[in-house]
Amino acid sequence: MDWLEHAGAAADQPPLLPRVPLLAAGVVFGSAVPAMIEEIASQSPSEGHGLLQKQEHGWAVTGELTHSLAQLAQLMRRLGLSGPWRNELLAVTDEQGRVLGGVERALVRPLGITTRAVHLVGRSPDGRHWVQQRAFDKANDPGLWDTLVGGMIGAGETVESALEREAWEEAGLRLPALGPLQHGARVSLRRPSNEVAPGLGYLVEHIDWHGATLPAGLAPSNQDGEVAQFALLTRDALLERLARGEFTLEAELILAGALGLA
Repeated sequence: MDWLEHAGAAADQPPLLPRVPLLAAGVVFGSAVPAMIEEIASQSPSEGHGLLQKQEHGWAVTGELTHSLAQLAQLMRRLGLSGPWRNELLAVTDEQGRVLGGVERALVRPLGITTRAVHLVGRSPDGRHWVQQRAFDKANDPGLWDTLVGGMIGAGETVESALEREAWEEAGLRLPALGPLQHGARVSLRRPSNEVAPGLGYLVEHIDWHGATLPAGLAPSNQDGEVAQFALLTRDALLERLARGEFTLEAELILAGALGLA
């Protein structure tokens, strides 16, 4: 299928510009465009100079990581180098997934920090698929269609607690009210990000998706204003919309797995 082949290619793309590693206590946790990091490091001492130290193969963040990244976040926001501001703390991890600290969500794309997310693929008892249309004022992918529930894992959250929170916020669902929750797979994306100026951002994300059946008579109801509408689609109708490019890239990859196509 053309849409599935396109989605696979779009999910694995190199950065638009060369990037150098970012380190904390000798451990790589992200990456950045050299010119951007040099601009940040050139600021006056009161505005970030000293938080970054140039090394042979990258840049090190000095001091306690969460505190230093909070200071960098304010500076990058002032310089117009951050993504949309969220006041949302996400975990910073090493390549093995060990938590090193926390960071404001607005920094994860410009600093190439790996994020984690959860999605819920919902079905009705007759096998149709529940999907949502993202609100038209969302910062990312406004108006596109998505899985029933999806969102990032916050600092201090587990996959399970994040899924429980997102299920309530986006769809008004309590997980115990659903049929047995089954882990589907992990989907990973590496591609340039549009959250910051062209070439500066890079998205690295691992998504764990689960599937569940909503009992007859139970319909999703948005609680946080971030969903425009829900729809219940047959397999054929869902495939038609996927082929028309109406879904987010993440949803395309997840739903392909849920439909047994990947």
